Amino acid sequence: MAMEKHPYICPAEFSGSLDNRLRRLFHNPLKIMGSYIASGMTVIDLGCGPGYFTKALATLVGEGGRVIAADLQQKMLDKVDEKIRGTNLEGRVEKHLCQQDRTGISQKADFILAFWMVHEVPDQRRMFGELKLLLSPGGRIMVIEPKIHVTAREFKNMILHIDSSGLKIIERPKVTLSRSLLLGV
Repeated sequence: MAMEKHPYICPAEFSGSLDNRLRRLFHNPLKIMGSYIASGMTVIDLGCGPGYFTKALATLVGEGGRVIAADLQQKMLDKVDEKIRGTNLEGRVEKHLCQQDRTGISQKADFILAFWMVHEVPDQRRMFGELKLLLSPGGRIMVIEPKIHVTAREFKNMILHIDSSGLKIIERPKVTLSRSLLLGV
């Protein structure tokens, strides 16, 4: 099978850099997401990669909740499947293969996580417009971008796309090595 290629995204072959012991020292999923996710919620893990946050999100939403693990690469979704197969989380996680120019998700969500992936999206304005439409009333979007890839200027430009979509900044959570925003309508 040929390697899936896209000029902006981290290839699945490097997914180990997204899910390892060192990262757990800086980005504890339960600590970062715990105060935002409640039992019974529907959550989209956008650009889920190998599922680093997916498992924790599935734990937080509980038996009545649902996590849509969405990625542009089938190989990443296969890694998510490997992680949850045979566990009690399997029934809570739906894997969704995104399209090149949009998510293609139609399910409304209470919370959308976009962790270290917005900088990989060529048309951020369009993406934020689509995400706004996916939010349930009172829903939130958490955008977290890596300082090592996203300069302060690039982050400000991203905020312009957020503003033009009609989303509002509610909070600026502190996440190690990152620039972070919590958004709502």
